[in-house]
Amino acid sequence: MSASAAQPLVARIFRKLGPGGFHSGAALAAELGVSRNAIWKAVGTLKELGVSIHAVRNRGYRLAVPTAPLDGELIRDSLNSTTRARLRQLEVAWQLESTNSTLFARADVPPEHCDVLLAEVQSAGRGRRGRTWLATPGGALCLSLGWSLGQMPRDMGSLGLVVGVCALQALRAHIPAGIQASTPLQLKWPNDLNCAGRKLGGILIDMRAEAGGPGYVVIGIGINVALDETARSQINAAGTEPCDLKSLEVSPLQRNAVAASLIECLVRGLTVFEHEGLRPFREEWQEADALRGRAVNVTTVQETTRGVARGIDLDGALLVETPNGLVRFVSGEVSVRAES
Repeated sequence: MSASAAQPLVARIFRKLGPGGFHSGAALAAELGVSRNAIWKAVGTLKELGVSIHAVRNRGYRLAVPTAPLDGELIRDSLNSTTRARLRQLEVAWQLESTNSTLFARADVPPEHCDVLLAEVQSAGRGRRGRTWLATPGGALCLSLGWSLGQMPRDMGSLGLVVGVCALQALRAHIPAGIQASTPLQLKWPNDLNCAGRKLGGILIDMRAEAGGPGYVVIGIGINVALDETARSQINAAGTEPCDLKSLEVSPLQRNAVAASLIECLVRGLTVFEHEGLRPFREEWQEADALRGRAVNVTTVQETTRGVARGIDLDGALLVETPNGLVRFVSGEVSVRAES
């Protein structure tokens, strides 16, 4: 049995509908060896998962926005030889609770090598501080990379900033130059990818380590690819204004190419970070800093501090100028406030 045939019916139908165009229920049933009623139920499941599907009598079904279903073989073949040499395993799942949690359960990745896991559907996708990451099949890119470190760098706490720089490098390879000039990508400390003040994606890092010894990190990256109005409303209701790659003229049909770029940039960046720390990435992060010079509130467990963001230090901590002097934050929730 082929890998595609082993997938659930809903995943196989999504793969058929992905590139666009109408597909009749009868043709899908014949091709997939199931009944038309099974096709109808699977399409209903896709809709419940948030996929926008047009159903037209005598024409069949089509995705409202054509997209490229995730394809592990295609992603792997798109990687350069250096990245493939570091890659132990690359998997694409239809549905998981969490790509990060799945990879974090592993403990046998060789030093300076990685496993990569992507999923179309996450039933318990996580954002920072326990938030839920909302993503529909085809509407987002949910990727996790597990990396084994031979030794933990001193400035390990800045890893999220390094990953942000790597993600920007990857995305810029796909966004037209004119769009980048008018709507530059930015990084919001500590782990958000932004465009025009709206959230494009986020980074989640899980880590375990021995003091002064080896460690294992799982880096999760979620990117909004093509959000419909329902998804935008849900994200807005959670307190975040989103944007997506489609609005930046990156076609959802490029999802596998974007995934390959993310993996390449992460592997290259992690190799440098493990030996050199944050320093090689700090200038590029500062150039993309969405907070620098802006009035902010920084909320920690203890209190909320008001001040003006002044960039990051060599360890990746956020610097905020307050009436009582410069304050350094290694964690916290940052919101931009209106200038007074």
